[in-house]
Amino acid sequence: MAILLNANSKVIVQGMTGSQGMQHTRRMLASGTRIVGGVNPRKAGKTVDFEVRPCSGAPSHVYPGSMTVPVYGTVGEARAITEADVSVVFVPPPATKRAVMEAVAAGIRLVVVITDGVPVADSVEFIAYARACGTTVIGPNCPGIITPGSSNAGIIPADITRAGPVGLVSRSGTLTYQMMDELSDLGFSTCIGIGGDPVIGTTFINTLAAFEEDPATKLILMIGEIGGDAEEQAASFIKEHVTKPVVAYVAGVTAPEGKTMGHAGAIVSGKTGTAESKKRALEAAGAHVGHTPSEAARVVRELLHS
Repeated sequence: MAILLNANSKVIVQGMTGSQGMQHTRRMLASGTRIVGGVNPRKAGKTVDFEVRPCSGAPSHVYPGSMTVPVYGTVGEARAITEADVSVVFVPPPATKRAVMEAVAAGIRLVVVITDGVPVADSVEFIAYARACGTTVIGPNCPGIITPGSSNAGIIPADITRAGPVGLVSRSGTLTYQMMDELSDLGFSTCIGIGGDPVIGTTFINTLAAFEEDPATKLILMIGEIGGDAEEQAASFIKEHVTKPVVAYVAGVTAPEGKTMGHAGAIVSGKTGTAESKKRALEAAGAHVGHTPSEAARVVRELLHS
């Protein structure tokens, strides 16, 4: 079991023929993702050959060799031919809104937006459109989603962990990777980097609800950051709706007030959005909060082993 992404997911890559799209398509193929096509109107009808070397976390059906991926002119065409249900977006910020809305209009159920620097007004528009149409958006400005040993949609390294009982949701890309590595011996059901922009598609609450319903997830690990009130909202949801153990870490304890730290979503205004306020809210909701990422990992081990 997994949430949102599994071994049967058929993935297309919008912007596959660009430098980032090519690099990460190769990595996704190497981790077992069923990539059924790319989308680029200027290269429709062509194919791209990828030399694939399976990573250490790849499923057994992935063999070394060349894999040919067709390029389609539109998402609608790609979906009609391949029955794709997931799209990963690697297009420049000015083109992101159009790309996401095209995927939603074509009936793609999950759109993973890797692009950084997307105008907030654009994010507001395409996320509202996606929600109205029943499409899930992860991001923008996110590392994506991985179900270890099954599928990987985005830029998350697949060779640093394995399948297991921990569900991970994080606002930080690098901390996502660190926690996956520190707990690689335990493994994860699904890992999601929801992104650090002020406006994002999938939230902590969306993911917590999905992990609560997923029988393969025995414990939820949540990585927050300073800025906004997403963690406080998540704490209220945990208190009322989550029965599984939750371990959390909030980055930014030493961040000065009123400063943007790292990205636009990590800004503290007065006493709102501080790491301490988030920590208190999560602890009051019953979550176990680590003071460092390594301490959070230790708590995860203790809870699972007990």
